[in-house]
Amino acid sequence: MNNRIQVLVGALVLIGVLMSMTLFTVDQRQTAVVFQLGEVKEVIEEPGLHVKLPLIQNVRFFDRRILTIDTPEPERFITAEKQNVLVDHFVKWRIIDPRLYYESVAGDEARARTRLLQTVNSGLREEFGRRTVPEVVSGERDRIMENMRVRADTDARLIGVQILDVRLKRVDFPTEVSESVYRRMEAERTRVANELRSEGAATAEQIRADADRQREVIIAEAYRQAQTIMGEGDARATEIYAKAFQKDPEFYSFYRSLDAYRNTFSSKSDVLVLDPSSDFFRYLKDSGASRRN
Repeated sequence: MNNRIQVLVGALVLIGVLMSMTLFTVDQRQTAVVFQLGEVKEVIEEPGLHVKLPLIQNVRFFDRRILTIDTPEPERFITAEKQNVLVDHFVKWRIIDPRLYYESVAGDEARARTRLLQTVNSGLREEFGRRTVPEVVSGERDRIMENMRVRADTDARLIGVQILDVRLKRVDFPTEVSESVYRRMEAERTRVANELRSEGAATAEQIRADADRQREVIIAEAYRQAQTIMGEGDARATEIYAKAFQKDPEFYSFYRSLDAYRNTFSSKSDVLVLDPSSDFFRYLKDSGASRRN
């Protein structure tokens, strides 16, 4: 009885081992490549439970998801102006032909990454070598990335890989170049500021000169109008005086004499030396004679 149980248990264990060596599961994120005696027998992309021959067949799994190659340190490239720039970039890629991928790089992701980085770096050196610093920084950055994606994808297809995107995260200058660029930018901004100040000073002088000219014109016009009005007023006053004199010449002469007396003797410190028989005292004499009579 015990022997039968042992045999049954051994049979079950053997069946389990054979099943584990025969059955395998493919995840939806993976592609399975079945090898028979070292050669690619089958490529399985359908997820689920699959069967292989034990002992003579083995299975390797390759990731179907999008993978990323991100450079740990910025790479140094030279522009058309012989200026060094530091470029930080990354590559998005995925395996599209597992059979070719295995035959080309033995399914080694590190080897595939190395080859892709070499292709991208070589292309970037060529692209940067044809362009100036302003172009690689902003002007033609999108064009560089698209050219690199097409070029790298063409080479990647040879190893069963597709390049989905090549992105330049950052384009910067080395420290020594940054200082030189900063000094040049500072000098350029100083020059522009001086030009603006000069233009502003010239415009201010022009505005002040125009304001002074307008002021002189306004003052001259106002003086002309004032003189015209004063002349008209004097003419009118003279006309009024003439009419009043014609109506009563004696009273007009008397009024003018009183006005002259008031203006002459307005201050006690004034001294006037005249002949007593002068016409200036005419009405004073007449006034004294009238009181005696």
